[in-house]
Amino acid sequence: MASVSAPAQSSLAPAAPLQRGIVKMVLSGCAIIVRGQPRGGPPPERQINLSNIRTGAMARRAAQGQPDTKDTPDEPWAFQAREFLRKKLIGKEVCFTVEIKTALGREYGMVYLGKDTSGENIAESLVIEGLATVRREGIRGNNPEQARLCEMEDQAKASKKGMWSEGGGTHTIRDIKYTIESPRNFVDSLHQKPINAIIEHVRDGSVVRALLLPDYYLVTVMLSGIKCPTFRREADGTETPEPFAAEAKFFTESRLLQRDVQIILESCPNQIILGTILHPNGNITELLLKEGFARCVDWSMAVYSQGAEKLRAAERSAKERKVRIWKDYVAPTANLDQKDRQFVAKVMQVVNADAMVVKLNSGEYKTIHLSSIRPPRIEGEEKNKDKDKRFRPLYDIPYMFEAREFLRKKLIGKKVNVTVDYIRAATGPGEGTPAFPERTCATVTIGGINIAEALVSKGLATVIRYRQDDDQRSSHYDELLAAEARAIKNGKGLHSKKEVPIHRVADISGETQKAKQFLPFLQRAGRSEAVVEYVFSGSRLKLYMPKETCLITFLLAGIECPRSSRNMPGGMQVAEPFSEEATLFTKELVLQREVEVEVESMDKAGNFIGWLHIEGVNLSVALVENALSKVHFTAERSAYYKTLVSAEEACRQRKEKIWANYEEKPVEEVVHVSEEKERVANYRPVYITEITDTLHFYAQDVETGGQLESLMETMRAEIAAQPPVEGSYSARRGDYCIAKFADGEWYRARVEKVESPAKVHVFYIDYGNREVVSSTRLAATPPAFSTRTLPAQATEYAFAFIQVPQDEDARADVVDCVVRDIQNIQCLLNVEYSGATCPHVTLQFGDTKDDVGLGLVKEGLVMVDIRKEKHLQKMVTEYLNSQESAKSARLNIWRYGDFRADDADEFGYSR
Repeated sequence: MASVSAPAQSSLAPAAPLQRGIVKMVLSGCAIIVRGQPRGGPPPERQINLSNIRTGAMARRAAQGQPDTKDTPDEPWAFQAREFLRKKLIGKEVCFTVEIKTALGREYGMVYLGKDTSGENIAESLVIEGLATVRREGIRGNNPEQARLCEMEDQAKASKKGMWSEGGGTHTIRDIKYTIESPRNFVDSLHQKPINAIIEHVRDGSVVRALLLPDYYLVTVMLSGIKCPTFRREADGTETPEPFAAEAKFFTESRLLQRDVQIILESCPNQIILGTILHPNGNITELLLKEGFARCVDWSMAVYSQGAEKLRAAERSAKERKVRIWKDYVAPTANLDQKDRQFVAKVMQVVNADAMVVKLNSGEYKTIHLSSIRPPRIEGEEKNKDKDKRFRPLYDIPYMFEAREFLRKKLIGKKVNVTVDYIRAATGPGEGTPAFPERTCATVTIGGINIAEALVSKGLATVIRYRQDDDQRSSHYDELLAAEARAIKNGKGLHSKKEVPIHRVADISGETQKAKQFLPFLQRAGRSEAVVEYVFSGSRLKLYMPKETCLITFLLAGIECPRSSRNMPGGMQVAEPFSEEATLFTKELVLQREVEVEVESMDKAGNFIGWLHIEGVNLSVALVENALSKVHFTAERSAYYKTLVSAEEACRQRKEKIWANYEEKPVEEVVHVSEEKERVANYRPVYITEITDTLHFYAQDVETGGQLESLMETMRAEIAAQPPVEGSYSARRGDYCIAKFADGEWYRARVEKVESPAKVHVFYIDYGNREVVSSTRLAATPPAFSTRTLPAQATEYAFAFIQVPQDEDARADVVDCVVRDIQNIQCLLNVEYSGATCPHVTLQFGDTKDDVGLGLVKEGLVMVDIRKEKHLQKMVTEYLNSQESAKSARLNIWRYGDFRADDADEFGYSR
């Protein structure tokens, strides 16, 4: 038995003063630690030993590092005596008198529960319960307290209470387990179920020693998810507290020390048991954070079972109030306005796999990096770049392409919510590390989904680990860590043990030979799927073809877009007006979007030319409609020509953007005829040179015919004197040249298509006919005979008031008739109204002055196109009357009666 009785005194001592305190800890059945009230820090404390009684000694562990010493077990009833006092006194106010203080500083006295001596005498209560024996040696006859204790002990003996009961008390000795053979298995076996415990010691604010009941395991538990300031052990054995370490320890002690609690043991990394302590009055982990006594720690936050977001919220509250360890805290986004901290933006481009370019409501563009994640990367990447100049991160870094595609498909063109977490300052280049500009790092969500978390959970990015005091991190950092843990567990993406995906993407941009081989394949494919990877200018793009797994440079057909500035051999070429606007327009509409392309041809640099469609919109048409491009003459033979021309005309009329300084050229009087109330006939002589299968025809003005003949004679004489070197001319689409016709003479022409050197499609600009020739029959136009000297003489026209039948046989009959009647004949021509592609005219025979078109209607070869203009009604009526006559006579297309009700679509007729 451990004796804590006060030594007997030889003479009467003066009455000891009454003192008060709060019981902090019960060391044993006859020793307690009493503390004062805290005033600006942890309060003073002192140990009080109960006079005149003794209780059993508590178990003690052998001294560490001394192999000769052994663990000392409990003496019988020692733990029960301690527990009796613990449950009665912990945290309660007591009053006490110190009767004697030994030379070693030990204090003995009487302790009463409450504010004065009228309260319960603790020593007497222990004796009555049979949990303590009275020190009878040296009993003074004049000491009534001792005499009363002896009486109480006798009563306890008589009642066989506590230690006086039969059996010797061996059943009261605990089997304390100071060590656990396999802590991890022990923790796992509990399956995170709460177990009862007593907190026996508080090492610092977040580390305690707990006695697990009922099996008496004595374990050290570190609170999951947090860390308090600690006491650093110096070389000389002394301890130096970190700022607020003592306060944090007192905070935990005053609430948990020797309290009955429940503990959830959550994990055991590196033999350290992590857990959460549950107390009826609250969760100490959250309280420590809220009061600024602790900070969140990432490595153990993941195992916290009560909701990591609560801990982050508690820490955030302390930071905002700048309490205790956060007194000097400055938020990473403290310098940002609320509107800059949180906003909605539209994603315009995904950069690699951790950043994106967004467009704010103000129209401003901003690059946003996803907080706390790292995209896929290759170790020693810089070295690889030096070795291989063609290193392409998007395709050559494993999973980079998958990560970029995941973000692109989910985000491009969508509105997202952006919450800025921190601004990472610019860094200069270091040894082996590149320089980085300032980065805005944010959490981006769409439809409530955190994009970074989704990326990490698929194993397409990893989470950055930070120093514990580094506050520049995602506001959802714990969710990112949990997502990464899931990805690792399920072997997703970067964490997969499978072979990494390889992307063999051929880049045929600028590779003329490869492009030539690839061209027929793309032409036959019709519309092909593609993704716009880069926009060089309004009409020049880089495309990724997923089915063909290749990259191509693509030029928009049919338009002439303002050129942007670029480096040329002679210096910097200045950007044309509205080039930047055109580039921006194309970027906003198609960058990183899925599109369809129709490839028509390629240029000499290996760039493909064609039409690009996105969600039913033709990009060439869209640029023209927005007055950011002009129609190029190469569009004439395309199906989109009419649309392009009408869109261009509308912008020209409004004088928008590139048409702002446009001045309408004076036009011939006949063009204005359609605007007048009465039709004015102003026929002029023309020479019909060519008639097409669609019943359009080409004509030369008789007035300028002499000039053409003179030019041809001079040109042929010059060519005869200096013949061109056969095969020296390289044909290119759109170029003007001279071509040797079947009659052996040279004529001016324009290249329309180049299939191969042996098959070049040319258009004779002075006659309107077309031919496929070998490039050996072509030569460059001598400068003196270019279109600047004399414009192209063949002009395209269509018959007014006429609808050409869609039926091939019927149409062939009409064309044959017209060729027979007017080809290579001089006629009279009057422009009646303008059309989508060319002017619509009436044509008269030179000798009889009969209307050619009206004659076709009378013979039942064509139908009438009914015009609504008032000034044309007289002509339309005449044509309709002739049509009725042909119908009545059942001529040609009317031989089976009026077919239009059933077959109007087939014949292209609409009522």
